[in-house]
Amino acid sequence: MSVDLSRRLTNNLYHSVLAGHVPQLHPNSVVSRHGPAPLTLLTDKRSADHEETVMTLLHPGDSFPALPLTQVGGQTLTVPDALADNFGVVLFYRGSWCPYCTAQLRAFQRAGERLVETGIKVVALSVDDETTTAEMIKKLGLTFPVGHTADADAISAATGAFVNPEPVYLQSTGFLLDPSGKVVVSVYSSGAIGRLVPDDVIGLVRNLRERAK
Repeated sequence: MSVDLSRRLTNNLYHSVLAGHVPQLHPNSVVSRHGPAPLTLLTDKRSADHEETVMTLLHPGDSFPALPLTQVGGQTLTVPDALADNFGVVLFYRGSWCPYCTAQLRAFQRAGERLVETGIKVVALSVDDETTTAEMIKKLGLTFPVGHTADADAISAATGAFVNPEPVYLQSTGFLLDPSGKVVVSVYSSGAIGRLVPDDVIGLVRNLRERAK
């Protein structure tokens, strides 16, 4: 089975589970989850020794991996350390050319005051080069850290984010992290739509803070 087909099948299964539907699998098909990391698709019980690792998905409670983020001008920070003691939003966006991505980034910027009041920090990252990223930051008036020149394959291996093969870029992916750097919510998209929005993030964090009192 090709990697692309396996990813599509796994993504369909993942979203079906999230929606509360239990898919009907072929009798000789097995989906297995070994520990907190790799989700693997076994195409046949008889070939279980030759299972193919599809991707690593980060689930609630998993520790977010240390990812370097290079900002315009050369300053580097590491996520989740840069978000320590705050709830954090980590956004992977496709590129400045994607209107859905720029709309999401603009929405988080507009919600900046409410995010600060709720104790939430935001960082974003893409494969765009430094010049392109700088132009987008200026155009959108972004004040939160935005990284450039991301290694799509390395980030995908660490977080499970989908990668477009040609041209290479990260598909929209979003994570809400708690103050200790553990995942609260992960949102994976395999295409243009489907992403975190600030109102949902703020509402969830407020609810979590209330429940913790």
